[in-house]
Amino acid sequence: MSGYFRTAILLAGLTGLFLAVGFMLGGRGGMMIALLFAVATNLFAYWNSDKMVLRMYGARQVDAARAPQFYTMVQRLAQRAGLPMPKVYIIDNPQPNAFATGRNPENAAVAATTGLLSRLSQEEVAGVMAHELAHIKNRDTLIMTITATLAGALSMLANFGLFFGGSSDNRNNPLGFIGVILVAILAPLGAMLVQMAISRSREYEADKMGAEISGRPDWLADALEGIQDSARRVPNQAAENNPATAHMFIINPLHGRGVDSLFSTHPSTAERVRRLRAMMTGSPPRGHQPPQPPRRTAGSVPTSGGPSRRGPWG
Repeated sequence: MSGYFRTAILLAGLTGLFLAVGFMLGGRGGMMIALLFAVATNLFAYWNSDKMVLRMYGARQVDAARAPQFYTMVQRLAQRAGLPMPKVYIIDNPQPNAFATGRNPENAAVAATTGLLSRLSQEEVAGVMAHELAHIKNRDTLIMTITATLAGALSMLANFGLFFGGSSDNRNNPLGFIGVILVAILAPLGAMLVQMAISRSREYEADKMGAEISGRPDWLADALEGIQDSARRVPNQAAENNPATAHMFIINPLHGRGVDSLFSTHPSTAERVRRLRAMMTGSPPRGHQPPQPPRRTAGSVPTSGGPSRRGPWG
C-alpha cells in the first residue's frame, strides 16, 4: 500500500469523524450539516490554509535583500530539487524549528524560526530546508495544512456541540448529553490520532528525499538532534496555542507533557537519525548504530565521509 493511498484513507477517516460527530450531536440532520461543514472547510483549506498558518505564527516574508544567505541557500536547494523557488519566511521565535506549506510546488512557502537560523550551523540549516523542500516536492504540504485545518475545525465543532447542542431534551441527539460529552472528549483525540498517522507516514520519506537533495544525510541528522534538544527547553507559545498545527514542523514544537507525549505527531527522532546515519554508511536502516561523525561549526564544509555530490554551495 503506497504512502499516498494510506494518506488518502486517513484523510477520508478525518472527514468521517466530521460525520460521526454530526450524527452524535444531531442525528441525520446533524450529520448532513457536518458534511457540508467538512466540504466547506476543505475548500477553505485548499485556498487559504497556508496563508492562515503563516499569519498564525507571525511569519514575515524575506528576499535576497533582507536575508541574503538564507534566501540564497533555499534558492540553490530548490534548484537542486528541480522545484520552483518557494516564498521564504522567517518566524521570530527562539525555538529552532521550520515547516513548509502551500497547495502545490508553484504556490509553496518555507518558514524557519530565528532560533533555527541562530542556533544551527549553515550545513544543518541546509539539511532542514532540504527536508522542507522534500515535503513540497512530495506534495505533502497540501495534505498537512488541510489536516491542520480539519483537525482544528473538528475540535471547534465538538466544542460547539458541547456548549450549544447539549440539552437533554434534544430529540435529534441519539445519545443525549452523555453523547455530547463523549464527542467533546473523543473527537479531538481521534483527530490527533489521524494527524499522528499522516505525519509519521510522510516524515521518513521527506528525511530520505531531503538528504538526497542536500547530498549529505548527516547534515539533517545533526540538525534533528540539535532541534530536538532545544525544543525540549525552549517553548513555542504560538504552537502551544495552536496544537493542531504541530505536525507541520520538522520536530514537534510542543513540550511533550501529558497527552502530547503519548500521541506525538512525529516519529521517533532517534529512529529518524539512525536511518539518516545509515544512508551515510550504506547499511540497512535497522540494526547497530554506525559511528557518528563529529559535529561541525558554522561555515565549515565537510570533505570526506559522505556522498560525493556537492552541497548547495558548490
